[in-house]
Amino acid sequence: MSEGQTGGGGITRPWLVYILSCRDGTLYTGITTDLERRLTAHNAGKGGARYTRGRRPVSLVYAEPAASHSAAAQREREIKAMTTTRKKELIGRWHPPDQP
Repeated sequence: MSEGQTGGGGITRPWLVYILSCRDGTLYTGITTDLERRLTAHNAGKGGARYTRGRRPVSLVYAEPAASHSAAAQREREIKAMTTTRKKELIGRWHPPDQP
């Protein structure tokens, strides 16, 4: 299944904007509909972004849903334009879904 499409069950996965923390302390921002698969790809070095290949391991530090691919891409651009300080403030307010 390609991103943004429905699977065999007809369920459409929402688009997500995410930030990864790299081993060297830098941050990487991207979009996906399958965060687990994308994080695995980044850490495997195959299918992940060229930027993260030499900076593994990476860890998820932020994610937010987006209404569509275009909305996710727009938000990705906004986050990438932020200063590192502003990105860290955004990350500091995030609570992963599986935590209170």
